[in-house]
Amino acid sequence: MPKIGRVNKKRLVFKKLKIQMKTRLNSSYPFNLDVTLCCGQTFRWDKRGEWWYGIVGQKAFKTRQISDGLEFENIDTDFVKDYFGLNYNLSKIYSKISKDEYIKRAVDAFYGLRILRQNPWECLISYICATYKNIKAIRQTLLNLAKKFGDKIRFDGYDFYTFPTAEKLAKAKVEELVDCGLGYRAKYVAETAKMVCKCGFKFESLRRLAYEKAREELLNFPGVGLKVADCVLLFSLGKFEAFPVDVWIKRVILRYYAKHFSDNFIQKISNKQSLSNAEYEKMNLFGRKYFGKYAGYAQEYLYHYERTKS
Repeated sequence: MPKIGRVNKKRLVFKKLKIQMKTRLNSSYPFNLDVTLCCGQTFRWDKRGEWWYGIVGQKAFKTRQISDGLEFENIDTDFVKDYFGLNYNLSKIYSKISKDEYIKRAVDAFYGLRILRQNPWECLISYICATYKNIKAIRQTLLNLAKKFGDKIRFDGYDFYTFPTAEKLAKAKVEELVDCGLGYRAKYVAETAKMVCKCGFKFESLRRLAYEKAREELLNFPGVGLKVADCVLLFSLGKFEAFPVDVWIKRVILRYYAKHFSDNFIQKISNKQSLSNAEYEKMNLFGRKYFGKYAGYAQEYLYHYERTKS
């Protein structure tokens, strides 16, 4: 598996009158593009041939991993480094989270997986829409939403759609959102969009807040529970201490980390399909204390490892 990381060189390659930028990356900073885009943290990327195509903000672009780095088109190097988290020393993160043999196996299996820095607004709406849905259904819902309320962009012979702004969704009728496949989530999306517009909420301001305070702010939005808030903090706002707890992480805790909890607690959650807020908080706190400041990285490795080996 290739190991790539920090940018130290770039060059321009002219091919079919298009500019492709290439980054050469230091092997001490591992990166695996395929795993990063397939691990369930993002929903609007597609692989066509050897290229990954995505749209972030108002830009559609493509990228692929090669032996000595990444090639990408229609975007600049600084954006690539920031979006894919290439500025972080992943080897150092591994040393911090590798507390036991199970997490070590997960890291070995998906060496080079990185946490993305997604657009916070898109990430928030995506995870509100994701509640109790599988990834295939989430992807279709978000595509429907973008087609109906976003702007079409033509790139490399394909049509892409920008993610709808808060202003667009605030004006949408709930029935229109339901038609996109949101179901009961439609009212949450509509109300959240209206709240963002009314108060002029700036998601980037959450980066300056402590994790707990930033989570409190997100919990004010309709349809945002503890897990959704933690996902947004982890996958878009750089709060690597966030530790989302879903059915897969619950399963991991029951199988491999039960000794860190009382027998009564383990027995109680074993017989429940959903968690109370108090139960969620207990497992969330365990993850943050046990794995430390990069607990979110541990969570994503454990989540993807458990999901793919089951």
